[in-house]
Amino acid sequence: MTVSRNSRHPRTCPVVLAIFLLILSEQLVKTASEYDPYKILGVSRSASQAEVKRAYKNLAKEWHPDKNKDPNAEDMFIKVSKSYEILSNEERRSNFDRYGQMDENQPFGQSQHHGFRSFHNSFYFDESFFHFPRSRDFADSKYLLHHAQFNSDVLPDSHKRPYLIKVTSEWCFACIHIEPVWKETVQELEPLGVGIGIVDLGYERRLANQLGAHRAPSIIGLVNGRVTFFHQAVVREHLRQFIEDLLPQRLVEKITDNNYLAFLDNWHVENKPSILLFDQVPIVPLLYKLTAFTFRDYVRFGYVDQGDTHNSRLLRQFNINTYAPTMLLFKEDTEKPVDIIQARGMKRQIMDEFVSNNKFLQVPRLVNQQLFDELCPVKQFHRRRKYCVLLITGEDQAFLPGNKAFLDFASANKKEVLRFAYVYQRQQQPLCQALLQNQAALSPQVVILERRSQAGKVLYRSMSGGWNGSDEDKYRLIEQLELLQKDPTYLSSDATLPELNNEMAPIFLIQWMNAAYDYILQIYDDLLYSNWREMMPILSLIFSALFILFGTVIIQAFSEPGESKPRATKPKEQPQTEDNTSANRASTSSRPPKKDFVEVTELTDITYTSNLVKLRPGHINVVLVLTNASKNALLRKFAKEVFSFSGTQTLHFSFLNADKHRHWMPSLLRSTSGHSDEDEESSDYTGHVLALNGYKKYFCLFRPVFTGDDAGDVSSSAETSFSSDSRRKSRSRSRSSSHSRSRSHSREDGVASKRGSSRATSIEVHHKLDRLGLWMERLMEGTLPRLQVPVWPSLSEAANSSSTES
Repeated sequence: MTVSRNSRHPRTCPVVLAIFLLILSEQLVKTASEYDPYKILGVSRSASQAEVKRAYKNLAKEWHPDKNKDPNAEDMFIKVSKSYEILSNEERRSNFDRYGQMDENQPFGQSQHHGFRSFHNSFYFDESFFHFPRSRDFADSKYLLHHAQFNSDVLPDSHKRPYLIKVTSEWCFACIHIEPVWKETVQELEPLGVGIGIVDLGYERRLANQLGAHRAPSIIGLVNGRVTFFHQAVVREHLRQFIEDLLPQRLVEKITDNNYLAFLDNWHVENKPSILLFDQVPIVPLLYKLTAFTFRDYVRFGYVDQGDTHNSRLLRQFNINTYAPTMLLFKEDTEKPVDIIQARGMKRQIMDEFVSNNKFLQVPRLVNQQLFDELCPVKQFHRRRKYCVLLITGEDQAFLPGNKAFLDFASANKKEVLRFAYVYQRQQQPLCQALLQNQAALSPQVVILERRSQAGKVLYRSMSGGWNGSDEDKYRLIEQLELLQKDPTYLSSDATLPELNNEMAPIFLIQWMNAAYDYILQIYDDLLYSNWREMMPILSLIFSALFILFGTVIIQAFSEPGESKPRATKPKEQPQTEDNTSANRASTSSRPPKKDFVEVTELTDITYTSNLVKLRPGHINVVLVLTNASKNALLRKFAKEVFSFSGTQTLHFSFLNADKHRHWMPSLLRSTSGHSDEDEESSDYTGHVLALNGYKKYFCLFRPVFTGDDAGDVSSSAETSFSSDSRRKSRSRSRSSSHSRSRSHSREDGVASKRGSSRATSIEVHHKLDRLGLWMERLMEGTLPRLQVPVWPSLSEAANSSSTES
């Protein structure tokens, strides 16, 4: 019997296993085919987005758990919402139509796992044993964030309230442990006005990468579009303090008996109403801070501790009940509050409604375009139109009575269709010129206007006679407002208003400093908790800037001494007055020389065309005229005088040998329109310098000026210094001039000139270029007279004519 039982058992096991697999596969196919978003919403596969949206709205109203008491209403509502999420997104809808996939982030080939997940959820498992949730709670599903929703709704809304976002995934063990604390925190912070969000790391990978969250669980704070990670232990008190630390500093100012008058009187500068919050706790409650953060652009908030002995006078003056929190709202009148609210359990909804109804002063000053748009909005329908009564006035003390009378008139004639405001003519000149038709207002003016389009088109009418605050002016204004209510066509003038100047722009500097402070704190926080993935771009930028900075300093430290040594020793080696003068010119030149010498090219038949006739536009060739006898002396002096200008890229330096081209200078001077007979009769052009502009065909002429003494009175020391100076400078500055492109002639001519020249002749030649440096400065300034020539004479023709005459 035992053997037979053992033999029958193996036969039954495959049969049971086959039946189990058949049931499992049937269940998978059934669940996979059950979920069809088109069937759930009751639309066809070719339905448009408008039809899908219409069907979703109808089903959402029908199956909402708060309205439908059916036990299956919650599950049906989740299916309807999920179906709309798939069909409203073109990419996810395309994936479902092609592959049957439910999510845009799900890779191809994994759609069958949804069926297994549904099969798994149809059976009951004890979560305390397996630690796996059966399905996401309905309370959590309304907090799920998607990439498009985050960028279009949550990110802009973070400038009005902070967000606490949890990054989780379905198979996260640690996420389950923090779930109870998370729910308690949500129940506490959401009624205070904190936004809540949940990001599924498995389905919203793109949104998680945008937030910088790469692991689950992660908790993120979002304020003003800035993401901050939570790094402490997940405790409700820590999460509450985390949200409070995200808010900007000084949202609510502490008020005592000593500073409450200054706080209330500051409405002139801030152009905002003021709210005083009275409570018995010494620390400002988080509810007040969140409310102040939401309305920080409209209202100023102050907090009064009722238990502080320094606030007794303030409590007596306003008769504050110490048993319940109290809010007082002040506008232009700092002695009497405009509105008051008192409640034991102060709720966020009550506070928002209280502040929203009193966002503006009774007569606010138009300081920017945003305030103008909110105060006097554009309405297309006549019943919803609002008329803006605008007072154009000034800031001086003489305008205060009229401004006070306008405020009293606005307080006594408050209506839903009327908005009262004023502008300073000096601050908003373009607006005032458009309304007053470019006429200067000697006295305050009142203008009634109605905005018709966002482009600035308005209909308006000015009150005749101006405004001085008298009873007659008030009666006239009331009469015009009554006529306007009876006949909207009473506004007979039209204009296009320019955009208002932002008078609060200087405050942006303080806001920028606060933002920089918050950013530095964020960097410190990321460094402290080693959030290297988010910090790597910033650290890379910082180290790159430091590397460039220190690299530049090191290069300059090694390169500057070598370049400055030759220039620093020049004044010590040149004791003469003329050398000091040239050194001073070097320091004042626009660009320092790039070399220690001056390149001087001889004008020959070969170089004449390229250096003069075909010279590029804007370039000038400075040409020294010399002879064989004066060549060496003049070249040294010429190099010394023009050295400080050799760094200019548009200047070129050349010399012309008058012995070879004797008739070139007379030909050039004869071709000018203003030449004189003295220029033609002079046969010695040695020491003349020409600044030739080959493109525009003009030149500037320098004639030698003798500033030295006669030859007989000059001592031998001058000659000695000249010869020694010549030996010292010829190696550096005149090396290229004496051994340049005229190498075939310069050395032989120099030796001949030394043998044939006397001491007196050398000294006279040496002094011919004494004033050349000043002439070069005037050349660079463009103050020298210019001599025009019709065409440049040819060197070859001058040479031929010279040989013919000889």
